[in-house]
Amino acid sequence: MGLLQGWIEVVWLRRRFEKQALWVKIVLKTSFYLIFIILFLIGVALVNSLIADESTSEKALNDLQRFVSNFAFWSIIIYIGVTLVLTLFFSEISQYLGNGVLYNFLFGRYHVPKSEIRIFMFLDMRASTSIAERLGHKRYFRLLKTYYADMTEAILDTSGEIYQYVGDEIVVSWQQKKGVRHDNCIRCFKKIKKVFHRKSATYLERFGLVPEFKAGYHIGEVTTGEIGIIKKDIIYTGDVLNTSARIQDQCNGYNADVLISGNLLKELSKDMGTTFVQIGKLTLRGKQEPIELFKMELV
Repeated sequence: MGLLQGWIEVVWLRRRFEKQALWVKIVLKTSFYLIFIILFLIGVALVNSLIADESTSEKALNDLQRFVSNFAFWSIIIYIGVTLVLTLFFSEISQYLGNGVLYNFLFGRYHVPKSEIRIFMFLDMRASTSIAERLGHKRYFRLLKTYYADMTEAILDTSGEIYQYVGDEIVVSWQQKKGVRHDNCIRCFKKIKKVFHRKSATYLERFGLVPEFKAGYHIGEVTTGEIGIIKKDIIYTGDVLNTSARIQDQCNGYNADVLISGNLLKELSKDMGTTFVQIGKLTLRGKQEPIELFKMELV
């Protein structure tokens, strides 16, 4: 039953209620699950009663009535209901904050600032200004909402963490081990590209265009910690963020969908099935030391 409920949540309920307010989602989902569980328990009790006593269905119905009116039955339902509300609340809050953020807050992982090595991808929509002018503010906002929603699964599938949405730009981060494993950080971009290729007809129908995007990758040390009093957040500070943004800025100049630093390329496997063309060592704006850049060739 748990597997069935999990499947219903992922495949059906999440999409159906995603536009509802938080409290509405919790009430509707809790009601749905409680009705489902009550019907399941009643069905099991009725079948067991019929199997135990094959004499008459009337006796089975009487047994069922006693079962449903029993205090123990409703105490179980109330317990399940409270558990569902708490579980759904924390699940929804976790989605609002971002993957893993609630866990980090609850257990104080970054209450004391710590240094760690992280991979960053700065992914930016191409020609966003002209698109916004063409669609208008509200329609452009709907495009952004759909655009980010459609790439979320690819990010989660590759163990990425959404750090920030900055207008038409999304910043995704990986812990070094997770981002390098199976070349997750690069696979993320490829999977996002496939999603938009698959949904191109839908975007053309709804918005008259298919979003295109470019990305810059870099790896480096950051200091991670909690900030804020009234509104708390977990932030990263370090040169790697500025460098990642600068790398992404170079994409247009080299007609590249993806530019990656040599530092990160060294960490990735050599047999990932992707070709990288060396651009050379460039001194990026705001950087004193030149950085080696590679252009990813997409098949």
